[in-house]
Amino acid sequence: MINLLLYAAVVLVWGSSWLAIKYQVGIVPPEASVIYRFVISGLVMFAWVLMLRLPLRFSRRDHMFIALQGALIFCINYVLFYHAAAHLTTGLIAVVMSTASIMTMLINAVILHRWPPRQMLSGAVLGAAGIAVIFWPELTGFLSGEGGIIGVAFAVAATASFSAGGIVAARNQAAGLSVRGSTAWAMVYAVTLLSLFATAQGTEFSFDPRPLYVGSLFFLAIISTVVGFACYFALIGRIGSERSAYSAVLFPVVALTMSTVFEAYQWSPLALAGVGLTLLGNVLVLMPASRGRQVAGEMPH
Repeated sequence: MINLLLYAAVVLVWGSSWLAIKYQVGIVPPEASVIYRFVISGLVMFAWVLMLRLPLRFSRRDHMFIALQGALIFCINYVLFYHAAAHLTTGLIAVVMSTASIMTMLINAVILHRWPPRQMLSGAVLGAAGIAVIFWPELTGFLSGEGGIIGVAFAVAATASFSAGGIVAARNQAAGLSVRGSTAWAMVYAVTLLSLFATAQGTEFSFDPRPLYVGSLFFLAIISTVVGFACYFALIGRIGSERSAYSAVLFPVVALTMSTVFEAYQWSPLALAGVGLTLLGNVLVLMPASRGRQVAGEMPH
């Protein structure tokens, strides 16, 4: 039951975040927006950790892995997604992000030589196929336009960074690191690395005072980042990086539902068939594996 609640929280929070990211693109450079976001998130996370008196001291080796987690998930991942949002619709970005579970499985197989159970792999492929069916008309139409390929390249690279970061997070939890404490430090490292990069390339740290930008910034910093990642990293510790990454397959479904309510999205037979495939894949991935007790995607102690 706890796994289901964490999974649902991740899907709902992150599935509704794509539109907020779109509002961040425009006046403020993507690197600056990501820095503002994680400065706020880091302060909130540290306050939360200190209030609960959770561990904040880690070994030098653990700090290296925490810094890697921060660079992959909170730095590279988001900058690339913000750049992708300048070229793609939020729905298309969510489609690319839905391949996170497959990318995680591939990275685990190549680096750790851990092949996922056939049932899990079949479910992930089925879910990704369902998302492709939902967005196929929009995908084929948009990619023919200028900038579409560039946007997809940014989104694919961002998804690969996110997937690799999830595997590092699984290692950190397997090593006994506090989820919230390590996440707080990961945000510090991400902001530091991104600030150095932005300064080196001469990024202008402008700010957009419009309520839409400020409101979406705080939503992304507190709800999407602090709450979302707390649930996601807890989920990784319970069911592994591969099953957790599969939550990305449902993000576009949430985006479509919101579009139905707020943008009068019209459902087609193709979209309904795609949702059915996605839900079926969801069941296969989350169903207990038929062999072995070890959760795929977890690192050894």
